[in-house]
Amino acid sequence: MAKKTPEEARATYELILDAAEQVFCDKGVSQASLCDIASAAGVTRGAIYGHFKNKIDVFNRMHERVHLPIERLAEEAASPQEPDPLGRLRALLVKVLQETASDPRQRRVLEILYHKCEMTPELGPLIERQKGLRAQALEHLERFCDNAVARSQLPAAIDCRRAAVGLHAYMTGLIANWLLAPESFALGAEAEALVDIYLASLAGGRPA
Repeated sequence: MAKKTPEEARATYELILDAAEQVFCDKGVSQASLCDIASAAGVTRGAIYGHFKNKIDVFNRMHERVHLPIERLAEEAASPQEPDPLGRLRALLVKVLQETASDPRQRRVLEILYHKCEMTPELGPLIERQKGLRAQALEHLERFCDNAVARSQLPAAIDCRRAAVGLHAYMTGLIANWLLAPESFALGAEAEALVDIYLASLAGGRPA
């Protein structure tokens, strides 16, 4: 059999991740198997092992496709040299909500993450990775807050760690609840107003 070109190998890689999204969404991560993913992708299990170590590796790579671009943006925007940290934070949060509402891939992956990942021993490595990403997100949000305080965009009385924890919980709660009942509110259309409600509470001068 002729060796696949890099382009063909990349196409197979993406095909497997596309199939994994659908299988995880339909069956839940713990109930899905590599055989299920191979069948949905129209490839062999061997083809999957040519690109991934195991099911958890498939999940992590699938998640990286939607997570990493936002993470890079957050790192850049949280720089102490940013002249408008609060404005950049607002833009980032609005972007996250709007893309969740408009991007089918991001919506599927977040639905899997929030509602299709059961707390089982098998998924221990996945859960630990999610804890690490949460800690990373809190660090970025706290830096945004510190930078905003330094530029007098937020009051000095704010506890930036508490503000970061609250904002993270607010955003993940919004997304998780919308995914359960998208008809209950228009996440994309209301993104700016939803973000502004929380940021206004921080700017009110009371400790977070």
